[in-house]
Amino acid sequence: MANDIQMSAELEQIDGEIRDNFRFLSTGFQKLDKIKDSNRQSKQLEDLTGKMRECKRLIKEFDREIKEQESGNPPEVNKQLNDRKQSHIKELNSYVALRKTYMSALGNKRVELFDMGAGGSDPIAEDNVQLASAMSNQELIDAGNKKMDETDQAIERSKQVVEQTIEVGAKTAESLKGQTEQMGRIVNDLDTIQFSIKKASQLVKEIGRQVATDKCIMLFLLLIVCGVIAIIVVKIVNPSNKNIRDIPGLAPPAPASRKLLYVPTDGLYI
Repeated sequence: MANDIQMSAELEQIDGEIRDNFRFLSTGFQKLDKIKDSNRQSKQLEDLTGKMRECKRLIKEFDREIKEQESGNPPEVNKQLNDRKQSHIKELNSYVALRKTYMSALGNKRVELFDMGAGGSDPIAEDNVQLASAMSNQELIDAGNKKMDETDQAIERSKQVVEQTIEVGAKTAESLKGQTEQMGRIVNDLDTIQFSIKKASQLVKEIGRQVATDKCIMLFLLLIVCGVIAIIVVKIVNPSNKNIRDIPGLAPPAPASRKLLYVPTDGLYI
């Protein structure tokens, strides 16, 4: 049938993939009738469901390609392509309905299994039915009360777990609050440290400026002392040098202009 319709390469590829999936579905449902295990049937149905989803995606792509190529195809070709799409949709719907039938049958089997084997296929279920039928009304009441007590105990344990969870949550919230406050204090301490470092930097700069000033003053004093020492040395070495003024306190003694006369005993002066 594919050869009777004029298709592009893209449409032929999509159509071939759809037909391959339909063949897989047909074979898969035939195998499903031969499977007796419910778990294997469920697995087979899951695989078939995946193939049906793939078919649905491919049919959408097929329809999109038809719409994109509709303007370039003759009307009869577009009609044939739309008919092919409707044929694919119809076949897919038939497999979907078949899947629902198998799912319903499989669900009924599981319900019978959970009903503890009403058909007598589960030996454990038969033992339970025989045990219940052999018990008296009082024994049934006692068993029911025991089951209720066990349920109450389970509820109490659940309440304790909830209370413990709430307590742990409260402790966690309190711990988080304490950690948040501690983080706030740490941030404040960091701000204080940063301010202290800034003030220390300014103080170091001021001390550096004072030290530089003191060094300059000491250098000037040293130059003055060296100059005074040099003048003193030159004055001592060459005392007749008139170009160098006398340093106050260091001038040579003036020459003696007076002589001490001898005074005789008779009181006369010479």
